Amino acid sequence: MDFALLSRVLHFPVRHHSPRTTAVLQQWLERVWPEVVLVEGPCDATGMVDVLCDAQTRPPVAILGYRTDGTPASSLWPFAAYSPEYQALKWARAKGVRVEFIDIPVGVSLAVDRQAPGAEQEAEAGAPVPDDAVPLTDAFARSRGYRSFEEFWEAAFEAPDWSPEQFRPMLIAWAEVVNAGPRPGYHRQRDAFMARKVLEVVAGGVAPEKVAVVAGAAHTAAFLANDVEPALEARLPAGVPCAVTVIPFSFPRLAEQLGYGAGNRAPHFYQKAHEAHCDFRRATLEVLLDFASHLRMRGFSASLSDVLEAYRLAVTLSDLREKSAPGLDELREATVATLCRGDATHVDGFLWKSVIGHEVGQVASRIGQNSLQAEFWREVGERRLPRTDSPETFALRLNNPVEVGSSVFLHRLRVAGIPYASLSGTGSSRKQAAESDAGGYAALTRVRESWQAQWTPSTDVALVEKIVLGDSLEGVTTRVLQERLAQAKSTADAADVLLESVITGCPQTVATALQACDAHAATDADLPSLASAARALSGLMAYGTSRAHSEVGDDAVAALGEKTFGRALLRVREASACAPDAVAKVLEALRTLHEVALSQPRADKEGWLAEARGLMESHAVHPATSGLATGLLYLARELPEADVALEVGRRLSLAVEPADAAAYLEGFLQVNALVLVKSRDVVKALDDFLVSVEPERFRQTLPVLRRALGTLGATERRYLMENVMGVRQLKDKGRAVKAVLEEKDKATLKDMSADLSKALDDLDDLL
Repeated sequence: MDFALLSRVLHFPVRHHSPRTTAVLQQWLERVWPEVVLVEGPCDATGMVDVLCDAQTRPPVAILGYRTDGTPASSLWPFAAYSPEYQALKWARAKGVRVEFIDIPVGVSLAVDRQAPGAEQEAEAGAPVPDDAVPLTDAFARSRGYRSFEEFWEAAFEAPDWSPEQFRPMLIAWAEVVNAGPRPGYHRQRDAFMARKVLEVVAGGVAPEKVAVVAGAAHTAAFLANDVEPALEARLPAGVPCAVTVIPFSFPRLAEQLGYGAGNRAPHFYQKAHEAHCDFRRATLEVLLDFASHLRMRGFSASLSDVLEAYRLAVTLSDLREKSAPGLDELREATVATLCRGDATHVDGFLWKSVIGHEVGQVASRIGQNSLQAEFWREVGERRLPRTDSPETFALRLNNPVEVGSSVFLHRLRVAGIPYASLSGTGSSRKQAAESDAGGYAALTRVRESWQAQWTPSTDVALVEKIVLGDSLEGVTTRVLQERLAQAKSTADAADVLLESVITGCPQTVATALQACDAHAATDADLPSLASAARALSGLMAYGTSRAHSEVGDDAVAALGEKTFGRALLRVREASACAPDAVAKVLEALRTLHEVALSQPRADKEGWLAEARGLMESHAVHPATSGLATGLLYLARELPEADVALEVGRRLSLAVEPADAAAYLEGFLQVNALVLVKSRDVVKALDDFLVSVEPERFRQTLPVLRRALGTLGATERRYLMENVMGVRQLKDKGRAVKAVLEEKDKATLKDMSADLSKALDDLDDLL
């Protein structure tokens, strides 16, 4: 191929998502009227051009390429209405001109190792970024007196009313400047690939002067300078299996603030400029009117005269800075100075979000959403759930079938790994719920859920990728839960899957999860695992499995729950004779068994109480488990206060090692410290123990004592000190001291009052 022919082809360098570039490109295409338009974009997405140009399609949208070999990977090529590539496609389709994408295929793009040296994303204008220096674009902008490259671009390229004859060579010259440094090898390989695609069109019989190439400025500069090495194309990796579709995109995703390297600062502002035919003064005025509306909605004063004053200030600032029209910097400064009365809080808090925008695009129905996408959007619409790319919070009251259905839908998305909604709190609490508490037993017991939902392009990406797991959300969730069940190593793991199956309404998994729980429990020697499973089954016994509509029935769950609880009791003594590093999990398991025994009528309560008494009396188990058992029996009113004091006194006696006594105390106070420290007999035993420990032993025991007593809150400490004073008979002395202090204070106040009265009299004389 004769690569010298590249210089004869009609090239138009573009900056992605630039209203001015788009406007000038449209004028240029009308003048040159090519026979073929070649656009930077994955060449195997040419079949999507009709969808992109369909009347039903409303940008922002994106081409989505994703792997189909089971490996989760995808890539996006987004378009706004003011993207020059998108308008080039629209122009060609409207004029009946042949149009194609010419960049490397999606499969090759997905196969590139993005972490490899030289494979990083190319800067928008091709600027090299040295490791220890400011990017060339920013340095150039600052040398011209601008605060950022974006401000320089707005002032020099966007705002002026350029003609194609002026704009095109200036943009090429700029690209040559910033392209002077070394470019990443991956992008030079793309140059070679695209150059070959262009020359193939020429070889097909189209004159070079009738071929229009619309590509990034860095690539265009390489083409015009004949700086293309054909051999580099061979270094591109082989493509991976993939598919291509078009999905909605959003303005926030186009914003550079969210990390999109080829984005801009305020997509909605540039959309207004595009609709105003690049009249940035009109766009500024329209945004200021929007700002005033937002302020008034929140109760602030923002009149039309304020808007006009802000507009005049923005124009004045742009004139002083020798700009053709106001840009985002002038818009912000004028808003702060006038509408916000010098306070930037409102701009940063909520106004600037409207400049970025939150609109979500729409794809023509002809693209044919897959079944998961169709189900998602149908459910979101029917259940009136958020569908914008900005977080919205809402609550569900789980006392009616409609809102329970919404909860099932959201939990299916959560389990399937489809990013859309996250649990933000429960009941009236506004605390952020931990991800581990989003499902499982916690979800089973809720009567209200608070969610925060936000559609992002990642939502549709996941819906496309998950189609390999099933053709419905229930099917995908079932598949995910089955895989988790196959990997379950303990009874607790299987019980977690069982709970999630109920919460997500997946009856197919309920039966297999029950069988797995039974099988694991028969050989499981881990008490925390068995206790966790017992709690899960107890919850299902109490709240039922109605969400899953399982044919297994609640009787089968109850039978397994009784059996699992009994198996857990058999492991109590052995598990409690554990090493110090394992005692925390054992203590939690014992508390769980206690809760189940007292709350679930079908649990073996007497069996648990017998095991708890055995732990309390045993010296073969870890002392903390004995202390916990003592406290649990006392709170359950299975142990009189006198017996508790006797047991605590025995465990904290001089005959017991201080470390064991402190560990016993740590377990004992974990139950309900407030109830325990209210008992004077218990406090006396504790006081006697602390007084009797020798200094050296006390220092050795201090870390455990601090851990045990460190959990006491202000109320518990107050009761503890009052009982200590009572035990040591210090209250009468305290009252006497207090009385002396009160008398002394009264005398002092009397003297101060006399001095104050005299001072006021002297002041009256002076006046």
